[in-house]
Amino acid sequence: MKKKVYIISHSHWDREWYMPYEQHHMRLITLIDDLLEQFETNPDFNSFHLDGQTISLDDYLEVRPNKREALQKAITEGKLKIGPFYILQDDFLTSSESNTRNMLVGLEESRKWGAPVKLGYFPDTFGNMGQAPQMMLEGGLDVTAYGRGVKPTGFNNVVINDEKYTSQYSEMWWEGSDKSKVLGILFANWYSNGNEIPAEKEAAIKFWDTKLADAEQFASTNHLLMMNGCDHQPLQKDVTDAIKLANELYPDYEFLHSNFEDYINAVKADLPKDLNTVEGELTSQETDGWYTLANCSSSRIYLKQRNTEVSRQLENITEPLATMAAEITGEYPHDQLRYAWKLLMQNHPHDSICGCSVDEVHQEMMTRYLKSHEVGKFLANEALETLTNAIDTSKFPEGSKPFVVVNTTGQNKTGYVETMIEWKRKPFSEGSPGELFYSLKDEEKPSFNVVDENGNPVEVEVLDVETTFGYDLPKDAFRIPFMATYVKVRLHLDKMAGLSWKGFALIEGDAPKFNDLPIYDEASQTLENKVIKAVISEDGRLSITDKKNDVTYDNMLTFENVGDIANEYIFKQPKNDTPIFAHEYPYEIEVKTNNSLIAEIILKQTMMIPHAAEELLQEEMKAVLEMRQRNAGRSSELIPFVMETTITLEKNSEQLKFATYYNNQSENHRLRVLFPTGIETDKHYAESIFEVIERPNAVSSSWTNPTNPQHQHSFVNVQDENKGVTVSNFGINEYEILNDQNTIALTILRSTGELGDWGYFPTPEAQCIGENTIEFAVAFHTDDDKFDSFKDGQAFQIPFSVKQTSIHEGELNTTQQFATIESDQFLMTAFKRKEHELNIVLRGFNLSNETSSSLSIEVPNYKGIRGTLIEEVSDKEFTNTLTPAEIHTTIWSK
Repeated sequence: MKKKVYIISHSHWDREWYMPYEQHHMRLITLIDDLLEQFETNPDFNSFHLDGQTISLDDYLEVRPNKREALQKAITEGKLKIGPFYILQDDFLTSSESNTRNMLVGLEESRKWGAPVKLGYFPDTFGNMGQAPQMMLEGGLDVTAYGRGVKPTGFNNVVINDEKYTSQYSEMWWEGSDKSKVLGILFANWYSNGNEIPAEKEAAIKFWDTKLADAEQFASTNHLLMMNGCDHQPLQKDVTDAIKLANELYPDYEFLHSNFEDYINAVKADLPKDLNTVEGELTSQETDGWYTLANCSSSRIYLKQRNTEVSRQLENITEPLATMAAEITGEYPHDQLRYAWKLLMQNHPHDSICGCSVDEVHQEMMTRYLKSHEVGKFLANEALETLTNAIDTSKFPEGSKPFVVVNTTGQNKTGYVETMIEWKRKPFSEGSPGELFYSLKDEEKPSFNVVDENGNPVEVEVLDVETTFGYDLPKDAFRIPFMATYVKVRLHLDKMAGLSWKGFALIEGDAPKFNDLPIYDEASQTLENKVIKAVISEDGRLSITDKKNDVTYDNMLTFENVGDIANEYIFKQPKNDTPIFAHEYPYEIEVKTNNSLIAEIILKQTMMIPHAAEELLQEEMKAVLEMRQRNAGRSSELIPFVMETTITLEKNSEQLKFATYYNNQSENHRLRVLFPTGIETDKHYAESIFEVIERPNAVSSSWTNPTNPQHQHSFVNVQDENKGVTVSNFGINEYEILNDQNTIALTILRSTGELGDWGYFPTPEAQCIGENTIEFAVAFHTDDDKFDSFKDGQAFQIPFSVKQTSIHEGELNTTQQFATIESDQFLMTAFKRKEHELNIVLRGFNLSNETSSSLSIEVPNYKGIRGTLIEEVSDKEFTNTLTPAEIHTTIWSK
């Protein structure tokens, strides 16, 4: 029986990378023009795989809208293979919901054109998430294809053939964290193993002798896959001639111009019984550790912070608020949200969100973030206005100024909300702006207080009273400018229920004193509440006591600086480089706020660090020396690096919070903050995509990289059977567990000067020169409340929402919970309306991959059924049990 060689024409299309988006965009136009011509003129040309992403269709039609019918014809006839995703995202740096929406939008848009390719396509994703098998099955995809995570790659994506790294075959079963299983196809010789096939005899023989042997080395069947294309590869117009020649030269093989559907069906029919099974996340942990590309999670940290901000806005604020508001209006902003989501996801390809492109790419990304965020904020404000207009505030006294606070997370949340409450206004129709401003500014102001709906005073701080300009934009009239007096208040909330709102009102009167004892003691430099005691030591580091477990952790908040002579993909410390620590220098303390509700202490530290790497680094980069071959050190010229860390402890909070401001003026270096745990364990936990992943602290025997960077979302945790430390963050995606005391190390700045990879592409903006503020927190738990600690880690990224309103009657209660979730281990990721419908979708996952949990969800006046990630009715039963590592979606209808 002849072996069959399936040649699939494709071009891996990074929308933006080593050239700006429009440079790649114009080349895409040429590629698809050539394809449409090929489809019409060459009957032997089977098809072209459009890289698993539908956005390329939008990009093409943006320039050639007159070609829509030609595209449709090519798709309908099966010539142009599309989907199933909207873009080729990075798994680990995009949220659980972003990964979901990418599949949801991609499948829907594929089906508008025709039938999507049923293949979870991850050709160049920088590692693969452990929940991918479960996610793909929920999207109706039972086969995946990927290039990374199993075998090592090196410089310029060279695949290294080393027996100790490889799977038995290029085909394998991939088992997810919940034991879901899909067929995995590894591009064992990369996704370019059939690129530029010669149509001339001697060259063809040389080509095929090598390529066939390479493929046969790994193939589990007699069906060999040849990927005819590479990054931004132009169409090989004579590929069918090259295939005819191959069939003449190699009579023992049958060469086919083919497609993934035919190849997958053939492989499935002939799979051997001895396939390997790979489990969980695939991140090249059995390699030498240099090309896992995990350091992309610390490249251009400002991108990661912005991505977190916009993701939280859409997923955790706007969608829940719009879902609640739709109960009043019967309307939901499906189209506007789809627009915002697309803008956000356009920043999620692996060379975009990873921060490993040229500067122009990331400049455009910031514009997309801004646009998506503004849409999200607008829709959230519209929803809040709808809600507050419908909430009964008639109980509040005349002359008071009601406002409503909403907790849009799925769990109880403790923290504070700051807001400006308009106390008195004067519209421009009453006089000139200046006159109005000074008349309000010069008025004597009363004392202020905040009460709940029953008239009870609440824990609040009045921070400021100011007069400033404002305006209204009525929906049925022209804008109304005014001057107004605003009262800035900080309201402290303790365990406010998830998916709920609560009404308050600003009134005249002195705020009561709840406790005369301030949280910070200046004499001992100690912050303390009921669960945490933190002492600022003589060297500026913290000694933090977990009062629940009576355990003290020393040398917390250690800032470490080292050199970095690598690139946007990979960190490499120079030879003989010695770390510089902030605690080796003097510090100052400034008390910003200190009362019984909150303490905010500013710790000012100044390190002297090299201003850059040695000049030799520029020469080594220009020579395209692989980073391990570089000999540049750090400059001997030192400049100050100033950090101001605001340490915040609230009365009822379980988290000690930090916000570190710096103005970076140095190049080629890395800054981390260290939290030594001293906990004896060989594993740790971190939030990943739809799971809290357990990872080993130690590396494999093949690992040679001195560092072991890892990805996280909202938190990383180290624990034993009795106690644990959880470090949360906002947009800080890289951490490492250091051998010394199992220290949690967060990367909060990495400055590099080049893209890296296959050439020399300078990226001066990747040095991250300028100001930034990094937010993170530390908390402690017992074995009984560890999942609460995880939930607080996510809630750290999601602020309360607040909106002022008037005194009026309404159909909604002043305080009300829209939906209830009761489960120790369930973390909500989505509360939205179903695409194009008004049914409610509520989704989350089990925080444990090992234990089940009870789960009770109630949405009053709605009935729930199980759903899938793509919002179809699931064949799973609606039960009150959450199984280990389960992604749990419910659809609620009236």
